[in-house]
Amino acid sequence: MSDTGKIKIIGTNRKANFQYEILNRYEAGLVLLGTEVKSLRESKVNLQDSYGKFIKDELWLLNCHISEFKYGNINNHDPIRKRKLLLNKRELKKIRAQLEEKGLTLVPTKIYFKDSLVKVEMAIAKGKKMYDKRQSIKQRETERKLKRI
Repeated sequence: MSDTGKIKIIGTNRKANFQYEILNRYEAGLVLLGTEVKSLRESKVNLQDSYGKFIKDELWLLNCHISEFKYGNINNHDPIRKRKLLLNKRELKKIRAQLEEKGLTLVPTKIYFKDSLVKVEMAIAKGKKMYDKRQSIKQRETERKLKRI
């Protein structure tokens, strides 16, 4: 990610780092409706169970919950609709090749405004086993103890 624009983080997927081992990160644009952008400005987003999936030759973000705009009218959006991710063809080919490997998935790690555009950081990730999660917890606790000392 380049630091050319002003970045304001809207939401993060904190469980992604705990449940997955992050391999690669990609910055993707997002096709949104007007009421979705207004809800995002109020940080009304949940990335918890969302993931990326190829449908035909396009990459989509599924299960991302963007709450309805509270001042919206009859034209308000569906909170859990699928949203198209915008990447260039070279990146799409690279992601598709990586996802075809066994055990890899595409999860969003954070969503943010870059200048006036909404961007999603998508990560190619490998699911952690239970003992890996225990290792992460143990490492975090030792870091806390060191900070106290």
